[in-house]
Amino acid sequence: MNTPALNPIHTCVRAGVRHLTGVLLLCLTSQMAQAQDAAKALNLFQSLIRPGQATPADSGAGVAGAVLGAALAPAGNPAAGGGDLFQLLSQSIEQIDEPREIQIGQQLAAVLLGSKPLYPDMAVQRYVNQLGRWISLQSTRPNLPWTFAVLDDPGFNAFAAPGGYVFITKGLLDRVTDESELAGILAHEITHVTAKHHLIAMNKTARAGLVTQLIGSQLRNDLAGLVSSQFLALGRNLYSKGLDQQDEFDADRSGVALATRAGFDPYGLVAVLQQLRTASPGDALFALSLSTHPAPQARLNLLEEAMGTRLDSYAGQPSVTVPDRLKRLAAAGQRPTARAATPPAKK
Repeated sequence: MNTPALNPIHTCVRAGVRHLTGVLLLCLTSQMAQAQDAAKALNLFQSLIRPGQATPADSGAGVAGAVLGAALAPAGNPAAGGGDLFQLLSQSIEQIDEPREIQIGQQLAAVLLGSKPLYPDMAVQRYVNQLGRWISLQSTRPNLPWTFAVLDDPGFNAFAAPGGYVFITKGLLDRVTDESELAGILAHEITHVTAKHHLIAMNKTARAGLVTQLIGSQLRNDLAGLVSSQFLALGRNLYSKGLDQQDEFDADRSGVALATRAGFDPYGLVAVLQQLRTASPGDALFALSLSTHPAPQARLNLLEEAMGTRLDSYAGQPSVTVPDRLKRLAAAGQRPTARAATPPAKK
């Protein structure tokens, strides 16, 4: 018997795979240095997004500029922006229009970049960025300035920020068995963005007045700095605590539908969850992912209930590993394109 929870899957599968007429790479030179403190990262991120600051193409900064630069626009003083955005989040989610949502995502991306640098391989960054953008074009918000990047971190993690920013770790990329698994993960994160899960979570925390408790009183004499630090603390708390369990379950269901609509095996995300189910809670590489998400078995149970056998006709596509895909693209002497990175949908 059909349930409302299955509607996104049926809707997306019926829509089929739309032809991609073109996806442009983000390419802009800029500067960036790794920062351990998120407040410093905001300042560095503003430098990253300013055009006309050339850096060597093979450096980590060059990768950061090429992957992230063109997607972002200067937002003025980072501290002032953080204060304004925190005050906005403290009021009502309905007041956050799309430009402000993108600005919030930009500053949360700075929090993530302040924690880990980008993986310094432009071919890998291009591949993940364009694969993610192909999938995002099938989403309910294809016109966001979608940006995808790989963090140089051995852990098994993926993160999203409002406005279309998605990060995965190199450790995750190394552990996916094939492209459909990576597609399932990216689709899950894309769904968090389209549903505004992060904005809603931050709004709840800000309105509950919990943020001041997170940062102490070291900035009590600097009101602007205090509010800006509250925004940073809000972001750190979000990524260390995770989203509501129901948001994760919804992102699983809708993510499977989105990945299928983009032409991938619908069981890719299921395979990822099966891998997480066997991971030891004491394994540091999986610790954050396991602590910020519901138990993998619970996620699998709900996905099995939602999917049933309805998507089986879209399964069983030829398996392509990420290393094989990159080798094929390199041998062909071409940059990754969404069509090259996307298997055909099974009819």
